[in-house]
Amino acid sequence: MMEVLNEFLKTKGIYSLVMILFFLGVYGMVLSKNYMKKLMAMNVMQVAVIFFYLCFAQKDGAMIPIQNGVTTDPNFYINPLPHGLMLTAIVVSLGTTGVAIALLMRIKEIYGSVEEVEVLRRASK
Repeated sequence: MMEVLNEFLKTKGIYSLVMILFFLGVYGMVLSKNYMKKLMAMNVMQVAVIFFYLCFAQKDGAMIPIQNGVTTDPNFYINPLPHGLMLTAIVVSLGTTGVAIALLMRIKEIYGSVEEVEVLRRASK
């Protein structure tokens, strides 16, 4: 039994971690009543998606796609496209986080709180 578990974790363990991170973010988004905590949970979800794409792009025994004179066969190289896309996703994530923090600062300034119940109560008056 332990050999099966060790083999699973060795080969697919990172996907289990990604799934746990993603659902932890969903859990935080759904159950948290604080907007800052919701933003942090959203960032955890974004990191989980980025991890998934980066892990999915890996190949056993492959090398980085740099011309080094060893081989020109593309089957021996890692695909650089997912890595470039995830670099873009990180930049977009930082941008959305910055805008969300600025909005949270304005909400705190106007309503005096970032708790969802309190903001909705004061907004309905």
